[in-house]
Amino acid sequence: MSTSRRLSNDLATLWIEAPIVIAMRMQQMWMTALTGSVNSTELNRMVSEKLMAAAESAVAVNMAVAQQNIAAMTAMATGGGSSSRRAADAIAQAAVTPYSKRVRSNVRRLTKHKT
Repeated sequence: MSTSRRLSNDLATLWIEAPIVIAMRMQQMWMTALTGSVNSTELNRMVSEKLMAAAESAVAVNMAVAQQNIAAMTAMATGGGSSSRRAADAIAQAAVTPYSKRVRSNVRRLTKHKT
């Protein structure tokens, strides 16, 4: 699958699934608040996942920028052309992937029926 297609799929998935995760987590928080308890595990998970995704995204973007710079320099040195759109898509994909991965896993985890 091409980078721009993967990027489009990840962005569409985030657009649809992120509000679902937010709604499910809000419902869980309301239900635990009504019982007089606090689900600190889920609250801690929310914060730590966001911090880890942001850090992973920053590292991935820096790596993608370095890779695209090397590819552009190589293309210039060999007389080939470079595609700035492909480079931009690769960098954007690197930024989005950590968030998309976590949102998909949260949807799977939060929609499991507990027995």
